[in-house]
Amino acid sequence: MPASGTRRTSIRHVCAVAAALALTAGGTASAAASPAASADLREVMFVGNNWEGTADVIKSSGDFAKIGRINVIPDKDERMAEINANPIKWVYFMAIRNSVGEGHDQFVDDMYSTPDGKSMVVSRPSFADVVSIDLATGDINWRFPVSGYRSDHMAVSPDGTRVAVSASTANTVHVLDVNTGKQVGSFATGDKPHENIFTSDGKYIWNMSIGDVNTALDDTWLDWTKGDRKITVVDATTFKQVKVIDMRERLDAIGLSDYSDAVRPAAFSPDETKLYFQVSFFNGFFEYDVATDKITRTKELPKNPATSTDRTTWVNDSRHHGISMKPDGTKLCVAGTMDDYAVVVDRATFKEGPLVTASKPYWATVSGDGKSCVVSESGSDQVTAIDFATGKKTVSVPVGDHPQRVRLAHVPTGWTGPTS
Repeated sequence: MPASGTRRTSIRHVCAVAAALALTAGGTASAAASPAASADLREVMFVGNNWEGTADVIKSSGDFAKIGRINVIPDKDERMAEINANPIKWVYFMAIRNSVGEGHDQFVDDMYSTPDGKSMVVSRPSFADVVSIDLATGDINWRFPVSGYRSDHMAVSPDGTRVAVSASTANTVHVLDVNTGKQVGSFATGDKPHENIFTSDGKYIWNMSIGDVNTALDDTWLDWTKGDRKITVVDATTFKQVKVIDMRERLDAIGLSDYSDAVRPAAFSPDETKLYFQVSFFNGFFEYDVATDKITRTKELPKNPATSTDRTTWVNDSRHHGISMKPDGTKLCVAGTMDDYAVVVDRATFKEGPLVTASKPYWATVSGDGKSCVVSESGSDQVTAIDFATGKKTVSVPVGDHPQRVRLAHVPTGWTGPTS
């Protein structure tokens, strides 16, 4: 969760990204646990260029200038040889390319740095794996093939020692040791696990399953065909299920039976009493009260009149995909993916600020200094910073082909890229 006076770290901060701010920033860290306390490390942002197979490393605030680039598929020839030799793997590889990949291979979905800043851990959907890449050499430290045929969103534990990754075709989440790549546990989910969030105390993992988002059965009355979509909450030590939340029941209870219950990106409030989440096909988000187990508020955001009303044209059932929270909990930032804008929303009043034009913004996170929302513009290959105070754009920085996930991280001071 967002820090309160203490300094954030790459793992704590990134963890708050995954833990409480649903992939934004925040996280309280003790001095002992803080890699940022070392002069040997520098806070940065990783930007995953999904279609290109690279990750750009940029400054975490200020002008967000580019620092270096990492090739996340140095073993591409080896992986492709394996896929071409296995007919089933080849079929799934091509299915990913032609469906969720929009005609492109998906080489980097999510990434984090290790606490010592020496390695990047990255999920690679088309290769159905997670790898650790040495930031000094660019070499692969370890590789973990996930169950099934596609890896997806990840989350890092608050202490930085474990990473949870969704195996989307196997309805499973693997939890791995970040240093060795060994599995320490796993748990079953609903259909097509997607987002993962560690709670800030590290005790629980929340997983959101989104169901079948690549079918053309997008009419409201066909929503039941999308599969078993639910939030699965597990104990992060035993990996035993402690709670299942079916948003279908909660949406029906407030008269929104026509809305999808596929929970997409989400962000916790700093005290983790509220969850703000997006669902398929909806231009807005919901507020969920954890204690009462009810949806308490709904925020519908403006529709872009230029956006097609044909829901089959919306990428992977998205309308809006990406939500983050200012570390003090006062503002939300929303990526209006199919409506081509991003916007800051006041959390207390739900009043939105100016719409900031953006080309298919795919993700929203928080800058290292907590002052800006940073969105990835997958349609124009850049990341854009929006000032939380004014709601206005401050800067855009060019990156690689189809940026998606953006995460706070740390690299060694003076690092400008792998040597090889």
